Amino acid sequence: MPKKKLKIGVIFGGRSAEHEVSLVSAASVIKNLDKSKYEVIPIGITKEGRWLSSGETLRLLKEGNKGNQEVEKIIIPDPNQKSLVKIGQHFATHQQKTKIDVIFPVLHGPYGEDGTIQGLFELANIPYVGAGVLGSSVGMDKVIQKQILRQKGLPVVDWVCFLKKDWLSNKQGIIKEIKNKIGFPLFVKPANMGSSIGITKVHHQKELAPAINLALNYDRKVLVEKAIEPNRDIEVSVLGNDNPKASVPGEIVSSNEFYDYDAKYVDGKSKAVIPAPLSKQLTQKIRQLAVEAFKALDCAGMARVDFLLKGNKVWINELNTIPGFTSISMYPKLWEVTGIPYPKLLDKLINLAIERHQEKNQLNTSYKPKKNWYK
Repeated sequence: MPKKKLKIGVIFGGRSAEHEVSLVSAASVIKNLDKSKYEVIPIGITKEGRWLSSGETLRLLKEGNKGNQEVEKIIIPDPNQKSLVKIGQHFATHQQKTKIDVIFPVLHGPYGEDGTIQGLFELANIPYVGAGVLGSSVGMDKVIQKQILRQKGLPVVDWVCFLKKDWLSNKQGIIKEIKNKIGFPLFVKPANMGSSIGITKVHHQKELAPAINLALNYDRKVLVEKAIEPNRDIEVSVLGNDNPKASVPGEIVSSNEFYDYDAKYVDGKSKAVIPAPLSKQLTQKIRQLAVEAFKALDCAGMARVDFLLKGNKVWINELNTIPGFTSISMYPKLWEVTGIPYPKLLDKLINLAIERHQEKNQLNTSYKPKKNWYK
């Protein structure tokens, strides 16, 4: 008797500036899932936050975000019009109807990588790939992430952060603090965003205010970091739950001054060198730092850890809990060179999701007191 296929819900799109990257990642994941083991259920989310039926979901994959204004077949109501409880009920009902076994979120950026949708999966009690609510949220916020990593004694570059309200009320004071604490050149980033969206490399003070205003288009919190020059961009993939493993490191040779959105996805001129040409000792150190960062942020399943390297000195740049899964993305490419091909990598991620879900479901969710004091 043939083994029953697992139903894998691949969720993609979403209310994020990384929407288009998510579409490409999802198409790649769906293509590489072993159809002899899995029945794939694509679940699309429009830029407006609407959840689509299967037919409309496939159209979103093929056509991008075109025509979403006319979408009528919705699995889940518009979150702006319904409460979270109602959304959870609808999602749980849909999950029971289709009997989804595991959710594979391929949602990059806010409202997908930041713990919000992970909380929905927890409420519905569905196994899902990747970090939980806490790991996702602290992994998304670059400022909180750096604070935790530094507290754990892990190397990060110096930074300054501030809120939009602070910038609007005290621009000169913030500029002075940045000059005194960071100096030029530096990077200005939205605290909660990925794919280098909203990031500017600032060489002189006159470029600072426009860079901050750009970052504030994407988040209410801004991160300003010291630029390490010259530097090499090194990336490592991590896989596992409580006993994670790190891939071989890879090096990004960017086509632009830094690895911005165009260099990552558009011009096709950046190069990945895998494995990175590093000494054995430096390779071991970077892989160990990747695992330590993964554990420090309470991650699970997967993450890509990005490093800055100058000589033999290493800094953790950031950790991504839902790394890119496009055909050119480093997360699967690094594991392929390490010895795990793309389809087998997806198998392992699904098994890790089930493993963590089963472990969590063994915990007590009720407590019987000595007296029924609550009656």
